[in-house]
Amino acid sequence: MKNYIINVAVIGTGFGQKVHIPGLQAHHKTQVLAIYNPDLEKAKSIASDHNIPYARNTIEEILHLPEVAAVTISTPPFLHYEMAKQVLSKGKHLLLEKPTTLNAKEAQELYHLAATNRCVATINFEFRYIPAWQLFAEILADGYVGDKRLIKIDWLASSRASPNRSWNWYSQKDKGGGALGAIASHTFDYVNWLFGPTKKLWGQLNTSIQARPDPTAGNKLKPVDADDTCNIILELADGTPCQICISSVTYQGRGHWVEVYGSKGTLIVGSNNQKDYVHGFKVWGSQDGETLEEINIPERLDFPKVYFDGRIAPFIRLTDNWVQAINTGTSLVPSLREGFYSQLLMDLTHESNLTGTWVNVPE
Repeated sequence: MKNYIINVAVIGTGFGQKVHIPGLQAHHKTQVLAIYNPDLEKAKSIASDHNIPYARNTIEEILHLPEVAAVTISTPPFLHYEMAKQVLSKGKHLLLEKPTTLNAKEAQELYHLAATNRCVATINFEFRYIPAWQLFAEILADGYVGDKRLIKIDWLASSRASPNRSWNWYSQKDKGGGALGAIASHTFDYVNWLFGPTKKLWGQLNTSIQARPDPTAGNKLKPVDADDTCNIILELADGTPCQICISSVTYQGRGHWVEVYGSKGTLIVGSNNQKDYVHGFKVWGSQDGETLEEINIPERLDFPKVYFDGRIAPFIRLTDNWVQAINTGTSLVPSLREGFYSQLLMDLTHESNLTGTWVNVPE
């Protein structure tokens, strides 16, 4: 069994600088060796600020550094496929942000490329690593609710509720923007994790704010064609109905909640925190019609350290999972397989929205 420090290159300096760099530098088995930004001066400045040895402005230069064993990618979605393809083709291990790619065909190709080149690849599906969600998964697996009758998911955020929020790639459907990619990609993954595969789905996508100011063009209004609200109904493989309501434009939205109603009881995980989509989650349960009560999260599931930015702690847990798989040469979950499945359900939601019909999910 190998057990060494893994040198990592970080591609993407937005989310990468906020979460990936501090998370990797906090982990005892990873070292950030290089940073990529297309603007070399910006790359050098970030490298200097974070004591990173190498700054590069081409992917090729990053991948030719012999010490780099692994790469994280946190660029906008439309860049994921080509960048990840380069990384995996060079035999580097990969940590990729969601959504995986722009379509399931690209995601499937990356999955096969990782397997062919024996690269350990994972997707940052953070909710699998949050203590409240881990407790929720354990209790659910123990049969707390009995036979599931209904799953109801609300994720109502206000991050893009203001029409003055700038126009950028997020506003463009062909760039991978929109609430479906940013939010539902997580939801599709944790539904599969917690409840199993989906048999068929129906989806409706809306764009409430149809123009936003472009700061690079004197704040001229530009059209928005990416969705900001998603209504999705799933029929799971076991027949359970699952209702999903997602929006990024709801002032004072109720936050993020997953409610499971069954023959024996009810189980809920949720948070009304609008400033941080990780902090604030709690679990409630009730059996036999009794009053809902909060279920305490055991210390064994607590994060060793909590950060101001709640996304860092689950990212470190994901990194730990990734590092262990690299050092032992074993597979891990979530991998690009789970990334492909989430992407497939996103593609089928677009299809359902266009046709106005239910769409079957391939086994």
